[in-house]
Amino acid sequence: MKKALKEKYELLKEKAFTIIYGRDTVAGKLFDLILLGFILVSVFLAIFESIKTVDKHIHTLLVVLEWMITIFFTIEYILRIICTPKWKRYIFSFYGIIDLISILPVYLSFFVVESKFLSIIRILRLLRIFRILDLVQFTQQANQLRKALKNSQTKILVFIYFVLVLCVILGAFMYMIEPHDKAFTSIPRSIYWCIVTLTTVGYGDVVPTTTFGQIMASIIMILGYGIIAVPTGIVTSEYSRFYRKKEEQKPHYPHRTAPTKYSHSHTHGYCRHCGTYPLPNDALYCHKCGAKQ
Repeated sequence: MKKALKEKYELLKEKAFTIIYGRDTVAGKLFDLILLGFILVSVFLAIFESIKTVDKHIHTLLVVLEWMITIFFTIEYILRIICTPKWKRYIFSFYGIIDLISILPVYLSFFVVESKFLSIIRILRLLRIFRILDLVQFTQQANQLRKALKNSQTKILVFIYFVLVLCVILGAFMYMIEPHDKAFTSIPRSIYWCIVTLTTVGYGDVVPTTTFGQIMASIIMILGYGIIAVPTGIVTSEYSRFYRKKEEQKPHYPHRTAPTKYSHSHTHGYCRHCGTYPLPNDALYCHKCGAKQ
């Protein structure tokens, strides 16, 4: 009896693994499509729930649908743990944590009313789309971006440090030349204005009133456009270096107008200097380049 139950359990694990992780099977592809549909519906439900007018009219429907989707994701989460050989590795992996966090808010809201705001965390389910669409091209592009950012992180940190120092100096300078009874009431507020201006955001809550202050603001605005382009150039440079290195690692073959010596016939050869083919095996000179054979 126990042996039969164990065999059924192992068969269930095998089928669950084939459906959940089998990308090349019909059942696996269908499961991914269903999972993708549930993720999108769940995100739309969270968005509609945040709209008070919509939530007021169809609140019950939104709650029922969300509970159905949460139960589906809970079953899927449990099946992943059961059928995965290294289940601890899945639980503490990035997507495993996302799977758990995305289903907890609904259960917490059932016991604690104050935790309802955590339902917005359900939108994190969108990250699971990257696992469903785990295409080789996307993975390669993500790895290239990660390597480019990692290789340029020191330059970017130095650049950010330079920008912060510049903002502190310019903010303190603006605090000196602007009246203190209006917008620039302190050095931290002046630094805040400099950051907002340098990044070309321009909220408009802090505005210089003196002529010299407006001239300085204009210079900082123009300077901001150049500063914004620097991180992009750093990362782009790392991308170019990566592709250049990749091209250099590719094997280079000499140009030939004929197949290799193993592919031509016994009665014809090729020129060892220019690669001209066909060339009679008894030829002393190449008829194209004139090189001695």
